[in-house]
Amino acid sequence: MKTNWIKKLIGGLSLTSTMFIFQACYGTPQDFGMDVLIEGQVKSKTSGLPIRGIKVAVSEQIQYELTDEDGRFSFYTTLADTITLSFQDTTSIQNGLFLSKDTVLTKLNERTYLNITLEDK
Repeated sequence: MKTNWIKKLIGGLSLTSTMFIFQACYGTPQDFGMDVLIEGQVKSKTSGLPIRGIKVAVSEQIQYELTDEDGRFSFYTTLADTITLSFQDTTSIQNGLFLSKDTVLTKLNERTYLNITLEDK
C-alpha cells in the first residue's frame, strides 16, 4: 500500500518536471494577432469632471473596462477595420445619470487615445 502511494508521487513529480522542462525549452504559445491599445478619459460634458465607473465596451465582444477614479481606461483589443466602443453609465446611483454614447473608430494605429464627454440625462 505504501509503495503504491510512493509510485504515484514519483510519477506525478516526473510528469511535472517534464512539463516544466518542455516549457523552459520551447516557451509558452505567443499571440501573433495584431492588437491595438485603446486608452482615454471620460468626463462630464456639463462639469468637465472625470467620471468613475463608466463601462467602456467593445461592441460584439465580451470585453469591457470600467473607468477609474480619474475617468481613465485602457485595454488591448484585436485590430480591425472599424471598432465600435460603447460608453454606459452602469452605476448611475454613484455617478449620477449619464446618457450612453457609441463611438466608431476607424484608421487605427497600434495606440489610440480618446477624450470622451458624456451628457447628463
